[in-house]
Amino acid sequence: MTRSWDVFCAVVDNFGDVGVTWRLARQLVEEQGQRVRLWIDDLSAFARLCPEADAGLARQTLHGVEVCRWAQPWTDTDPADVVIEAFACRLPEAYERAMAQRPRPSLWLNLEYLSAEDWVSDCHGLPSPQANGLFKYFFFPGFTAGTGGLLRERGLLERRRAFQGDGEARRTFLRGLGIEPRPEELLISLFSYEQPALEAWLEPLANGTRPVRLLVPEGRLLPDLARWLGAGALRAGDHHERGQLRVHILPFVSQPDFDRLLWCCDLNGVRGEDSFVRAQWAARPLLWHIYPQEDQAHLDKLDAFLARYCVDLDLELAQALRSVWRAWCLGEAPGHAWTLLLGHLPALREHAARWCAQLAAQEDLASQLCGFVANRT
Repeated sequence: MTRSWDVFCAVVDNFGDVGVTWRLARQLVEEQGQRVRLWIDDLSAFARLCPEADAGLARQTLHGVEVCRWAQPWTDTDPADVVIEAFACRLPEAYERAMAQRPRPSLWLNLEYLSAEDWVSDCHGLPSPQANGLFKYFFFPGFTAGTGGLLRERGLLERRRAFQGDGEARRTFLRGLGIEPRPEELLISLFSYEQPALEAWLEPLANGTRPVRLLVPEGRLLPDLARWLGAGALRAGDHHERGQLRVHILPFVSQPDFDRLLWCCDLNGVRGEDSFVRAQWAARPLLWHIYPQEDQAHLDKLDAFLARYCVDLDLELAQALRSVWRAWCLGEAPGHAWTLLLGHLPALREHAARWCAQLAAQEDLASQLCGFVANRT
């Protein structure tokens, strides 16, 4: 059954929030046959992910989704059948009142942040009574049965396997980014928050025995990288060499091209939520920079994920992986564990492929959302 959906997104982490909601909105339209308006309070961030978008337009239709500026003050708008407030953003008060006044009140969902913590499955789908008389349901993405699953478009893994099995497609894509790959090189992508200890991570790559190509999209890591290189402000297209390490600064690319970048690399450093999930679908070793929270509450989420991810990993590698991920997220030097992981990338790749297959056995997030709605309307 086709329903109207309003998805609200307040941009907090530049690209993570809008990246998730844009993927979800497209999938609801293209695969589930729904009518979707995506409300975003910062269209400039959206335009970086979707180059065909015009950040100056109040309304535009892209890939079947009506993308709207979430402006202040709010202009009265008829609510949709289903309303999603993404990541606990607060809906306009007038819109909340209107949701309850419809002949058939809107179904209200709070799409929560991704977490691997045990309590998630206990809270997934629970209703919370609201002041306007409606219930708001909490919908949790997750890694296990009893959660809402992960965003995964139809055919994504088949497209990824075909691309990774086609050497010429990989080379053509990288050449389009100004990179001429060499067969013996280790290829690492790094999309990260600030990293004060970056020198301790890059020196082993520069002083190692194997050539390494580091691909760094424009973002918050560049000032730290520039300090290590002794360079001025870094821009897309810049490249530098130090020992065995070649560093390339990439332009910010569209979501499909970011997927291809992850598919090309031997190791992917990612941040936040959206790129974290996409790196898992890439079936390659990864390094996660979790979004930092007050009182280091994010470390509990980090440990909860690692507890699941490392279940069938060799004990020594699992310990090294935990050590490296925590050091990266704490802004500390990685020590010997970093060198150990770099020397065992084939084993980590096999593990990443098994993990990806395990996640793919779950129903995807958009399908679960539609099933949840169908059971309540």
